[in-house]
Amino acid sequence: MNIYDIQVKDAKGQDISLSTYKGKTLLIVNTASKCGLTPQYDDLQDLYEQFRDKGFEVLAFPCDQFANQEPGSNDEIQKFCEINFGLTYPVFAKLDVNGESAHPLYKLLREQKPGIGGDSIKWNFTKFLINSEGEVVGRYAPTTKPGRIAPVLKKMLG
Repeated sequence: MNIYDIQVKDAKGQDISLSTYKGKTLLIVNTASKCGLTPQYDDLQDLYEQFRDKGFEVLAFPCDQFANQEPGSNDEIQKFCEINFGLTYPVFAKLDVNGESAHPLYKLLREQKPGIGGDSIKWNFTKFLINSEGEVVGRYAPTTKPGRIAPVLKKMLG
């Protein structure tokens, strides 16, 4: 199985195949609206605007597995992101990233790029960089500011 075999749900509950993003460089991020790292939404938007014309996409996946920091419904999350951050990259339906209920996307990401001390996601805003062939080429800690990934993207996207 690779990333393009996986389906996720958009914020309205519609199935979306990740094959839609085939050939693009992706940054996949588990997000939360009530986290100390929530301002990274702005940084992710800046990164997206800087590289989207070169085949780059940010895919945000809200998750409520860390201290109940994403308690809202999918609709509430969308409104929060639009009103507070003006996001233009997709924010998908809420999902789990750890445990038995972990979404297949996150099972694959964790398997292909384990973190320090194991494969589990430690907190909100863990970032996975996927190259245009669908390979997981980087995993970044929640505290890694998205702007620090820009030099890597410049090399990858030319």
